[in-house]
Formats: sequence, C-alpha cells, structure tokens
Amino acid sequence: MFGIQEIDSTQLAEMIAANEEDYLLIDVRTPAEMAQGMLAGAEAMPMHLVPLRLDDLRRQPKIVVYCRTGARSAQVCAWLQQQGVDQALNLRGGIVDWYRRGYPVEKQEPIGIAS
Repeated sequence: MFGIQEIDSTQLAEMIAANEEDYLLIDVRTPAEMAQGMLAGAEAMPMHLVPLRLDDLRRQPKIVVYCRTGARSAQVCAWLQQQGVDQALNLRGGIVDWYRRGYPVEKQEPIGIAS
C-alpha cells in the first residue's frame, strides 16, 4: 500500500521478543482508541501530531507505525517517506490484526501525547 515498507504482526512480535531496542513503536490512533489498549512500549503520537515530531523521527534508526487497521499508519509512513524518512515500517493490519493473532494488548495510559 502506498509503496511503503510494511511489517506484519508476527515479524513485529519476533522483533519485540528479540528485545531489539533500535526502533520506535508509535501509535497514531486517537486518544480514545488508545484507551482501549496499546502495544507494550508504544509511544502515543496521534496522526495529526506526527509533523510536529518530524525532526525527532528523522533521528530514529527504525520506526514501526500502527493504527487500528493499518490504513492511517500507512498514510503516515507514506508522508514520512515523502519527507525523506525512509526507515518507517507500517504494521500491516494494525492493532486489529495484532490482537486477532493473539498477541498482547495492554490497557494503559498513553505516553507521549502532546496536544
């Protein structure tokens, strides 16, 4: 989708299990959606705030972006790619696919939200 790089739920679960620390996991859903559950260690960055964090994102070695089904996060990845940020990966199928495959979702206060 959009000519972007993607990762599936199984690949992300393996990356997390391997304790790779050279990536940033960001949730671009709304705060109301995030309140229903997030992936452990994810940083809350609602879609409209991504442009404000562009300089920070450029410095990340790898970024995994997710939303509910993968559509909004794909748009974010495409936009980042247009800005020269080529290390962003879209979580194909989003948190819905993650949950359907039986991977854990945590109820937590979203961290990193700035409005």
